[in-house]
Amino acid sequence: MHPEPVAPSRTPWYRVLYIQVLIAVAVGIAIGHFFPEHGKALEPLSKGFISLIKMMIAPIIFCTVVHGIASIGDVKKLGRVGGKTLLYFEIVSTLALVIGLIVVNTLRPGDGFNADLTTLDAKDVETVQGYAGQAKNLSTTAFLLGIIPKTFVSAFTEGNLLQVVFVALLAAFAIAGLGERGKPVLHVVDQASDLFFGIMRIVIKVAPLGALGAMAHTIGSYGIGSLQQLLKLMLGFYLTSALFVVVVLGLIARVAGFSIFRFLIYIKEELLVVLGTSSSETVLPQMIQKLRGLGCAPSTVGLVIPTGYSFNLDGTNIYMVMGAVFLAQATNTPMDLSQQIALLAVAMVTSKGASGVTGAGFITLAATLAAVPSVPVEAMALILGIDRFMSECRSLTNLVGNGVATVVISRWEGEVSAEALQANLREPIPPPPPNA
Repeated sequence: MHPEPVAPSRTPWYRVLYIQVLIAVAVGIAIGHFFPEHGKALEPLSKGFISLIKMMIAPIIFCTVVHGIASIGDVKKLGRVGGKTLLYFEIVSTLALVIGLIVVNTLRPGDGFNADLTTLDAKDVETVQGYAGQAKNLSTTAFLLGIIPKTFVSAFTEGNLLQVVFVALLAAFAIAGLGERGKPVLHVVDQASDLFFGIMRIVIKVAPLGALGAMAHTIGSYGIGSLQQLLKLMLGFYLTSALFVVVVLGLIARVAGFSIFRFLIYIKEELLVVLGTSSSETVLPQMIQKLRGLGCAPSTVGLVIPTGYSFNLDGTNIYMVMGAVFLAQATNTPMDLSQQIALLAVAMVTSKGASGVTGAGFITLAATLAAVPSVPVEAMALILGIDRFMSECRSLTNLVGNGVATVVISRWEGEVSAEALQANLREPIPPPPPNA
């Protein structure tokens, strides 16, 4: 008589990552509100966690792209997928800019603000001028030349994702060109990928500590009360981003054969980690594995996700146009239709120029204000205090946008059927090994 098979035990609720992150966020808010000085002191927890994540992003992206491209060796497919990806990014990014412009002109959150720039805090103005100085370097030529790293190693040490993708593409083509002699090299890359994903699984376990530190520091530094003065702008931005995800990305997802709500549930752990850390890069490796678990080809995932972090920042696009027009309204600076169209055109370029730069949202906003010379850059100090609260929404929107883009391109390429995609979203399967 054989013993009855024992059903696998379910993971206790307190060991589920997204529940741990939720609890950590709540505790962080409480510490920051009731013990602000202690909350500020917890910032190293957040910085340490983000540094650990960023330490692993470049090698994981390199291995993912090299494996995906070299194992297929299809240059025509790469060109086709790359062309479709850039076309999709440009259309959806432009939609995000237009929607942001429409909403900020409808809600007009800056009306009645009557900001007096002479009363701005000197430290805030100095901080803004630092961002503005970095924004001067965001020319198209500098951006294109910036894709080429100074050395092979600097692409990894500086953490520029586009440089890592560039080096990975060259390495993948070189391995594919070696034929049989390239297979041992590809095997080494695959083994390294296993190692890096293994390290990431260890690092992600401390995500709740990173979320706690980030929220405690933010609330302790600015206080919940700091949100009241600019609440209308914040609510408008959050509402616009939510509408963009549900309506625009929702329609795109429906056309591609899946539900945006199912997709959001599928990546709920990643969304909560981003909410706590205010950085979409912290979950990039996990997103790669989850998208592959849906049936997307490794080459498509490895190409779309990294480039999306530079060319498909939907949340940042909405923030830029809403922030620029808000500042014009708050300082009583008139902006006619032609100026707003010019603002839109400039934003289409500047939104792609600050990949991997700290404070990218603020830097691109400073660069975008160049289209409206009558609005002084110093006016950005008005929203400096709430930028940290708005960055969570920017990061969440960027993450969802890039995830949807990857699935859409994969469906466009016929890599996964609508039926298989829906089944995987309903009953998620474990993602395949990194080198599968």
